[in-house]
Amino acid sequence: MSEPKLTALPQADSTNLYCKAHLSGMGHFDAVWTTCQTAGRGRRGHVWQNAPGEALYYTILFKEPLADPACLSLASGLAAARALEECFGVECALKWPNDLLLGGKKAVGILCEGFGGAFVSGIGVNLSQTAEFFAAAGLPHGVSVAGHLGHSLPPDAPRRLAESLSRHFIEDADLRAFYREGFGPLRADYLPRCVNLGRQVWFEGGEGVAETVDEQGRLVVAAEGGLRHVLSGEVSVKGIYGRV
Repeated sequence: MSEPKLTALPQADSTNLYCKAHLSGMGHFDAVWTTCQTAGRGRRGHVWQNAPGEALYYTILFKEPLADPACLSLASGLAAARALEECFGVECALKWPNDLLLGGKKAVGILCEGFGGAFVSGIGVNLSQTAEFFAAAGLPHGVSVAGHLGHSLPPDAPRRLAESLSRHFIEDADLRAFYREGFGPLRADYLPRCVNLGRQVWFEGGEGVAETVDEQGRLVVAAEGGLRHVLSGEVSVKGIYGRV
C-alpha cells in the first residue's frame, strides 16, 4: 500500500467535493487542503463563510471500512482538538456532535459524508479572521485561533495544521481502534472535552439535561419521561452560541 498523500490546492469549491470528484485516483487516508474554499457547506446545507488565506479547509478520505461511520464526526473532533493543541497550544472544547469551541465560540466545523462506498471528513478551521470579519458575516459566535490567542499566526500555520491533522488521523492508536471498533476507544478522551454534558440541551423532539455520551456515540439526555439517546441532528446547548 502506498503512503497517504496530503495535497495542497490553490483553491477548491469544496474539499469534500474535490475528493468526491477525484475518488478513483485517491487512496485511503489521502487528504487535501486549501485556504480558499468557494462553495463550502456545513451540516444541513449551511454555508461555510469563505475567508481566503485566513482559514484552513481540509478533507481526509477513508476508503477502508469503518466500524461506525455515524461517529466519524466525533472522532474527527478529537483529531482536530489534538492537532490544534499540538500546533498552537490551545485547548478546544467539543460541542457534540460536530463543532469545536475556543472560549465558548465556534472555531471549527466538521462535515462528514459518504459516497461511493467511501467516507470523507471535512474540517474547517478559523485561523486568522478578525472579530470584525465575524460581525460583518453575521457570525457573532465565531472566533479564530489568532483572535483567541490575541496575536497573529505564522504564514505556514495552515500547512502545519493540515500535516498535524493527517498525522493524528493516521497514527493515533485510539483513532485506529475507532476505525475497527467504533466510538468506545475514544470515549474516555471525548467526555472531559464535551461542553454539552451537565447543561440543558434542546434537540429534535425534546429537551433535557445532557448526562453523557454512550459507547455508541449517542448523546444521553435526561428528559421528561426518561432518558433519551440522541444519535444525530442539531443540538442547542444552554450558554453556548447565545442560547439562554
